[in-house]
Amino acid sequence: MFTLYGRDGWGSVLVEAQLALYRLPFRIETVGDLLRAPESRRALIALNPIAQIPTLVLPDGRVMTESAAITLYLAEVAKSDLLVPRPDAGERASFLRWLVFLVANIYPTFTYADVPTRFVPDAAADPFVAAVDQHRKALWGAVEGAADEPWFLGARFSAIDLYLGTMTRWEPGPAWFAAEMPRLAAIGARARADDRVAAIFSRHFPGD
Repeated sequence: MFTLYGRDGWGSVLVEAQLALYRLPFRIETVGDLLRAPESRRALIALNPIAQIPTLVLPDGRVMTESAAITLYLAEVAKSDLLVPRPDAGERASFLRWLVFLVANIYPTFTYADVPTRFVPDAAADPFVAAVDQHRKALWGAVEGAADEPWFLGARFSAIDLYLGTMTRWEPGPAWFAAEMPRLAAIGARARADDRVAAIFSRHFPGD
């Protein structure tokens, strides 16, 4: 059985949804607020030296971190192309490009803005966060320009749609996405409404 360390509304929903879609056995170990509870950070550091979620313990006890790495690994374990196009698929290059774009470019903006004093002095925190927020919006514009329909890759559902189902609920918030990034907002809403994972998303994002 897999053990997923996570928290409602955080990035662990990405892995939880994938485990459910692949029908892989797993349990959830709930983690406290890593931004505000030092004891929760200390407890997770034993498994993940930077105390981030998702953190996934494999059935053999090994630990995996980094959601993109977990996404590729679970597809191999499940021997399925349900969420990750196979190497010879036409969508493979776009899938890999935008999967890495999300985790390498957009994900770090939350690291910077959530606790800005890790990077700048207190007096510079507010303008720093404002600059990061504007940069994040510009990055989302690039993703919007690449989006197809009804799913990000077109007719083919993929793990990127699960990312959008999650990340369009984060800052700058659902209203901003609906107004400024309508294709991404629509894809995210479809992913959250998918019968196979709707209950998971409803728990993480109640009232959607």
